[in-house]
Amino acid sequence: MQNKSQSPRHGAHFAHWPPGLPRHLSIPQTHLFHNLQVSAARFPDKAAIHYYGSTLSYAQLHSACERLAGWLQAQGVQRGDRVLLYLQNSPQWVIGYHGILRADAVVVPVNPMNRRDELRHYVDDTGARIAIVGQELLDEALPYLGGSEGRGLARVLVAVYGDFVGAATDLAVPDVVAAPPRAALPEGAVAWRQALAAAPPPGPMQAGPDDLAVMPYTSGTTGAPKGCMHTHRSVMCTAVGGVLWFRVSQDSVFLSVLPLFHVTGMAGSMNGPIYAGATMVLLTRWDRDTAAACIQRYGVTVWQSIATMVVDFLSHPRVNEFDLSSLVTVRGGGAAMPEAVALKLRELTGLAYGEGYGMSEAMAATHINPPQRAKPQCLGIPVFDVDARVVDPATLQELPQGEVGEIVFHGPQLMQGYWNDPAATAEAFVEIPNGDGQRFMRSGDLGHIDEDGYFFMADRLKRMINASGYKVWPAEVESLMYRHPAILEACVIAARDDRRGETVKAVVVLKPDHVGRVTEQALADWSREHMAAYKAPRLIEFAASLPKSGSGKVLWRELQAQQDARDRA
Repeated sequence: MQNKSQSPRHGAHFAHWPPGLPRHLSIPQTHLFHNLQVSAARFPDKAAIHYYGSTLSYAQLHSACERLAGWLQAQGVQRGDRVLLYLQNSPQWVIGYHGILRADAVVVPVNPMNRRDELRHYVDDTGARIAIVGQELLDEALPYLGGSEGRGLARVLVAVYGDFVGAATDLAVPDVVAAPPRAALPEGAVAWRQALAAAPPPGPMQAGPDDLAVMPYTSGTTGAPKGCMHTHRSVMCTAVGGVLWFRVSQDSVFLSVLPLFHVTGMAGSMNGPIYAGATMVLLTRWDRDTAAACIQRYGVTVWQSIATMVVDFLSHPRVNEFDLSSLVTVRGGGAAMPEAVALKLRELTGLAYGEGYGMSEAMAATHINPPQRAKPQCLGIPVFDVDARVVDPATLQELPQGEVGEIVFHGPQLMQGYWNDPAATAEAFVEIPNGDGQRFMRSGDLGHIDEDGYFFMADRLKRMINASGYKVWPAEVESLMYRHPAILEACVIAARDDRRGETVKAVVVLKPDHVGRVTEQALADWSREHMAAYKAPRLIEFAASLPKSGSGKVLWRELQAQQDARDRA
């Protein structure tokens, strides 16, 4: 349904709408698996996936998904049942996702960095009886196999990534992909090849656009992770919307290196390409050498990335030796791209980094920069049919242009709510004044809107540093620090200060050739020279690396918790 109730002050962004695109998106009223069916019928012999030198055609991908669906239904999986997908990026991840959908079940993507104790919540909360796991993760899932009274996992399907890699590849294959199959599997665990070889054909699809399709879990930074209930319709929305926004065609080639368990990679690097009939170049682990080689070899046109990957890629000592001329789009989100890094990317490729903004609750993007007029360090403008506002977090009153408040939004890609958690659902959605009675999602993110209708992030609602009454937004300080030639990565947190209340601290990873040549004091002095005194980090701590989530985001909360513990000691 077209949204006609956007706040008048938000109309400015339509002046910068991508040329030739409608403002309203008609969402296909079909089962998500239909996207693969159509692409396989149109392009049966075309490469759907390149994986470390091997190729899987659309016909082969479709056939594997059908066989997996048959096996799942033979195990008793029925319409609406939840199935855990606990794998790293691989052909089996793509097949697992679509095979679960083909069986009319619900995909529950699980971060492969999660371990045994974390996995328990997914098993218990979803009531899943089947899990598809990578063999390296099997030991994490075994404690939940064979549960009694209908609880726990009845079967675990075990995938060996190397099954889809040819013996003669010249690309660097990660150890987890090169690992041979386990010698024996415990009772209740079934080898992928064995299961699919003997699978019966699945029954006809019964689910429709309003059935649950995918249930990604939030990061769980406050309490246990929550399952975001997405229908075929809401998942379809971001898949189709991204294809149109970036003018993807069946001849586009995607470097699919973002984790597929996360909605950004899922929507933009898998669902979109399959809808279009495009080709995916999958990597199980980020590796800048392999990524550069694949861009050159396969003529990659679209690279969906995050700032930390681009920083690493541009730091490659031989980056200028690779042919990157096929690239048409480099885009991403999750954290602002530092201006200095974006400038280096433009100098290398001639391309502006296109930033976007979204949440698991919205199946990825609600805002994207217009490709023809992208602004740096900007969330972009609301996409098709999204009504986004900036409101006072306390009163929910809409704020004037330029004033910082909480970003709230309404749109067709929003989840139905949190699984088994009506209280959290009630807290997440609000009605705002002049919102025409629509449910708006509270993002928990602070931002503002400029005169052109573009949205900018200030920071997370609870991340602001209050130094002697001055508000310091860590993301802004981090962006400024990236201009220093010695800094590879930086994360800004709050530290206790007896005089200021809080002070600014930066945890910094130096570029290898600057280690031992730059001191903490030198960076502190440089910071005071390049930013307002109240923003400049008073404390600098060097680290070998920064903690990151499975989707590559820096875990600033983890660093903040460590600092809080030190301050209390």
